[in-house]
Amino acid sequence: MARIVVALGGNALGNSSTEQQEIVKDTAKAMVDIIANGDELIIAHGNGPQVGMINNAFDEASHVNNKIPMMPFPECGAMSQAYIGYHLQNAILNELNKRKIDKNVVTIVTQVEVDQKDPAFNTPTKPIGAFYSEAEAKDLAAKNGFIVKEDAGRGWRRVIASPQPVDIVEKNIIEDLINKGHIVITVGGGGIPVVKTGNVYHGVPAVIDKDFASAKLAELIKADKLMILTAVAQVAINYGKPDQKALDVLTLTDADKYIAENQFVLGSMLPKVQAAMKFASSGVQKVAIIAELSQAKAALAGKAGTMVKK
Repeated sequence: MARIVVALGGNALGNSSTEQQEIVKDTAKAMVDIIANGDELIIAHGNGPQVGMINNAFDEASHVNNKIPMMPFPECGAMSQAYIGYHLQNAILNELNKRKIDKNVVTIVTQVEVDQKDPAFNTPTKPIGAFYSEAEAKDLAAKNGFIVKEDAGRGWRRVIASPQPVDIVEKNIIEDLINKGHIVITVGGGGIPVVKTGNVYHGVPAVIDKDFASAKLAELIKADKLMILTAVAQVAINYGKPDQKALDVLTLTDADKYIAENQFVLGSMLPKVQAAMKFASSGVQKVAIIAELSQAKAALAGKAGTMVKK
C-alpha cells in the first residue's frame, strides 16, 4: 500500500457550479480507481476559476452597493475550498458507494503558512479579480490599499503575491484522518495563506501555487508518491515544435538542465516540474508523476505520464 498525494489541475474541475458537478464525476472515477488498488489517497486541487468567480462577485456587488463590503482574499479562498471540496467529496462518495467500498471522504479547509519575509510580497505578480479602467483601478487601490497593474492590454487588475509554502497548519489533523483510513481533500487552491506572528496566525492576500502546496503536503505527511494531474499526457521538451519530445522519465539533473534552457512555460508546466523536483528530492525513493487525469491509474503503474526522480 502506498500513500499518494494527487494534485488535480483545472481540467479536473469546471468553470461553473453546474459544469463542475458533471466534470467531477469522471474525476471521482479516477480517484476511486486508486483507492480500489488499496492505496491511501490525499487529494489537493486548484481553484483559479472558482476563487476568481467568488472574488469578482463580491467586487461587483460592492461596486453597485457600497453597503456590501469587498471580501478579503483569504476568505474568498476559504469559500472556494469548501465549494470545490463539497463537489469532490460528494462525487467520490457516490462512486465509492457504487462500487461498495466502505470509505469516508472529508474536506479540510486548510491554512498554509508562508514566510512574511518571502520576496514575493515585495513584487506581487498574480492578477486577481475584475478588469478596470486605469482610473477605476487606481481609485480602488487608493481606497483599499491594493496594488494594481495593467494586464496584457486587457485592462487593469489587482495583483497579489505568490509566496512559497513553508508549513501546513492542519497537518496533524490530516495525518490523523489518513491513519484512520479516511480520504482527505486538503490544501485546496494551494491553501489559505497565513503568516505567523508569535503564536498567532492571520490570513494574508496571496495565492500559493497548488503544486508547490501539494509537494509540501506530500513531504510533511511522508507520502510515497506525488502525482500532479494536468491537461497533457507527459512533460515534453521543445513543446509545440516539430522536434517535440515527450519524456517518460525526468531526472533532477536533466530537469535543472531543461529549466536553464527555458524548456518549461512559466505559470504552466514550470511550476509542476519544480514542485515534482521538490518532492523527489525530499527523501530516498520519493517519486513524483506528472500525467493526464484519464491516465492516472496507468501512470501509477509506470505505463503513462512522466516520472520525476533523483
